[in-house]
Amino acid sequence: MKDIEQLRSAAPPESARDTVAAAFRQPKITGRTIVVTSGKGGVGKTTTTANLGTGLADAGKNVVVIDADVGLRNLDVVLGLENRVRKHLLDVIEQQCSLDDALVRDRVRRTLYLLPAAQNREKDDVPQAAMAALVAELATRFEFVLIDCPAGIEQGFRNAVAGAHEAIIVTTPEVSAVRDADRITGLLPPEVEPKLIVNRVRPSLVKKGTMMSVADVNAILHLPLIGVVPDEKEIIIATNRGTPVIDIPGSETGAAFRRIVSRLIGEHVPIPDFQEKTGAFARMISSLGLGRK
Repeated sequence: MKDIEQLRSAAPPESARDTVAAAFRQPKITGRTIVVTSGKGGVGKTTTTANLGTGLADAGKNVVVIDADVGLRNLDVVLGLENRVRKHLLDVIEQQCSLDDALVRDRVRRTLYLLPAAQNREKDDVPQAAMAALVAELATRFEFVLIDCPAGIEQGFRNAVAGAHEAIIVTTPEVSAVRDADRITGLLPPEVEPKLIVNRVRPSLVKKGTMMSVADVNAILHLPLIGVVPDEKEIIIATNRGTPVIDIPGSETGAAFRRIVSRLIGEHVPIPDFQEKTGAFARMISSLGLGRK
């Protein structure tokens, strides 16, 4: 009995033990927070987010993808998870549910989660500071936090960028898309590191000189190129099925997304040459006063 009493007296008080236990329970993951953006709608941000998320999960990473397009969510559809959505990020921010209640786990990839957007709310309903705090919380639980940014440069863009440390700028080889990508890059906070994906490239049109080449695009944007994604019909098929295109055997688009995933995790994978033909478009766009200085 005396020995037990001595041990009790030597032990730290209850509050101290709680503090120590809490310290050991603190998450140690500091995940990469990446916003996928473009400015222009319809260039493939959501498809890119879904495929990069699934590819990272296949690479053994713990991943969460956030749909920041409040009022117009689509990421759940592309991932085939629309029937499993019960709560959304605004429910978490407004403390109507816990974060765990809102996260939707992928049916196949068990290290991939979706945080859906609210379907019947407005982008202005999301406080920017609360969104940044939510992203920071997720970074303590996941190795990668991918944020699907809505189109435009208003509140939805500001919310999606809040808390991100990296940005993937998605553009197609069109004058309007490149112009918007240039604009959105200039609006990123200085601490956010941008990279470029050129999406929906058609090598046959590039070869003919009727589509901008990747070199044309980056002669204007001057961003680190992380990937080139060819255009093919499998994208529409995959979207209609609610299946990531990387799951379609033989898909060049899926293979391109897998190469981008490899580059994201630090592997040195060459970017294929999609029949580069440069010059005319770059000169034409430069004459319009576009391009980063």
